[in-house]
Amino acid sequence: MNLKKYLLSVLYTIKSWISSSKLLLGKRLGLIQTLMIMPYKGFGNKNEVFFMGRVMRDRGVGFSTLEDTKWQNFGKMYKRFMTWEIPFVRVQATFNGFSLITQTDEEGYFKFNISSGDEYLAEPPELEIRLTLIDSILKIQNKVEALNKVLIVSGGTAYGIISDIDDTIVPTGATRFLEMIKTTFFKNAHSRIPFPGVAAFYHALAKGISGNDNNPLFYVSSSPWNLYDFLNEFMDIHGIPRGPLMLRDIGLSRDYFIAVDHTDHKLMQVERIFKVISDIPFILIGDSGQHDAEIYLQVIKDFPGRVKMVYIRDVDSRKHEKVLKTANEIKSLGVEPLLVKDTVEAARHAVTKGWIAENDLWNVAGEKAEEEAGN
Repeated sequence: MNLKKYLLSVLYTIKSWISSSKLLLGKRLGLIQTLMIMPYKGFGNKNEVFFMGRVMRDRGVGFSTLEDTKWQNFGKMYKRFMTWEIPFVRVQATFNGFSLITQTDEEGYFKFNISSGDEYLAEPPELEIRLTLIDSILKIQNKVEALNKVLIVSGGTAYGIISDIDDTIVPTGATRFLEMIKTTFFKNAHSRIPFPGVAAFYHALAKGISGNDNNPLFYVSSSPWNLYDFLNEFMDIHGIPRGPLMLRDIGLSRDYFIAVDHTDHKLMQVERIFKVISDIPFILIGDSGQHDAEIYLQVIKDFPGRVKMVYIRDVDSRKHEKVLKTANEIKSLGVEPLLVKDTVEAARHAVTKGWIAENDLWNVAGEKAEEEAGN
């Protein structure tokens, strides 16, 4: 263990030196000409908000098109991963008369977790926050600003939905490394196709039985933050309703060789949502490929009475028996789990529970049939 800690310390020191040298060289050679704040949509209630972002060189990635070649896709994805992050600079958040300042970490990330006691920070459904870079990094630097949106949830909402992304919304081959790399780097937001019927099902859950419940959606994934803009573009193109995306940093950190691992990251982020959005129950959606059922089991143990339902998409037959065992544990705690082969099966169940309207079931089935015919 001591050897592991020593090796991690040495590697982190080397990484920090390389990063600082790269940044210094980039500034001196004029390789960094413009900076950007990448805001990550947050969430909160009337008294507390949480959101993150990152300061880095403006990558100029732009949007994808249907005509992009696999090498154009690779070029854009390369830009997303080969970042020039800006560490230890101050970022100011301004909204509703509040003004707060925080500092980016060694990877350029910053976070705000703001609580106002009895004061009302915001009203549903959304809060707009202006982010400003305070420090001057470049010799010639225009004002660096961004607008962030924070989802504000009221206690009158029927339920929230928390969903995984990889192999839950879109096939990625997350359990097969080479297939996942090929999919990530050589396809784009147009050519990556979600599971049939997903968009209609998620819209139905968001609308609820009344059609205007405005049930909030959250997405928790082990994908890196580098894919944040890509995933939002993917959702827009395929009509999947947006919500806060909780991703992770996959690089070497001060405490971990690969930041936080898959299970710890997802559990931490789901439970963060439960703590901030504390007065509504949740429907949890995942897949059988990467421990989602086990993660949701732990959430149910930690937050008894807060989970209405667990849907698990059955994508990995090798783990079927293990998932069924976990499902039985979930059921023993009073929460109904359902292992489904497709989106229509989940939608049909949601209708019987009175969570979505019957007309929406036909929308899900119709969308699924249409998308399967198109593929």
